[in-house]
Amino acid sequence: MGHVRDLPQSASDIPASVKGEEWAKLGVNVEADFEPLYIVPQDKKKVVKALKEALKEADELILATDEDREGESISWHLLQLLQPKVPTKRMVFHEITEEAIREALQNCRDVDEQLVHAQETRRILDRLVGYTLSPLLWKKIAWGLSAGRVQSVAVRLLVNRERQRRAFRKGSYWDLKATLEKDGSSFESKLVTLGVAAASLRGRF
Repeated sequence: MGHVRDLPQSASDIPASVKGEEWAKLGVNVEADFEPLYIVPQDKKKVVKALKEALKEADELILATDEDREGESISWHLLQLLQPKVPTKRMVFHEITEEAIREALQNCRDVDEQLVHAQETRRILDRLVGYTLSPLLWKKIAWGLSAGRVQSVAVRLLVNRERQRRAFRKGSYWDLKATLEKDGSSFESKLVTLGVAAASLRGRF
C-alpha cells in the first residue's frame, strides 16, 4: 500500500485552511521550523478508512511495515492517523516463514523516532530542492528534467557543516604592533609568530 500520508502533490491537495499561504505550494512551512504539511492522498483515503473500521474490532495493533526509513515512517503515520486506543507494537521480520513471524511477534519494539526523523528530513529536502530547482532545469537545459532525489547529497552537506560547527573552538585573538626605530628611521612592526624563546617581528620600512 505504501505511504498513507505525504506532502501535497498538487494545488488541489492543499487544505482550504492554508491554501492562501505561499509556503503551502511546497508543503513545507520554512518559517515555522520547516514543519511539513501532511495530507492523505485521494487514492489512500479508502485504505485509511478500512483500517480505522478494522481497528474498532481489534484488541491490539501490530505495525509490521519494512524495517527501513520508509517503513518506519509509514508505521508512524499510521499511528498519527489511526490514534489507536488499544496496545500497539512495532513488529519487524526479514523472512516470511512461520518461525520468523513467531519470533518477531515475541520481540516487538516501539517505533524508532530517529528513523522517522531521518525519512522526514530527506523528504522535506527533496521537496524544497527538487520543487525549486526543477523549473530552472526546464528553462536552462531540457523540459521534464527533475532535481529531485537529492536527499543524500543535501544531508551530507548539512552533516559536514554541522561537524565543522561542533569542531569550532572559541578563542580570543589580538594583534600586536610596534613602532620601532633604527638608524634614525622609524617603521611599524607586527607580531606574526610567538615561540617559547622569542617573538618574531616583521617590519615594514
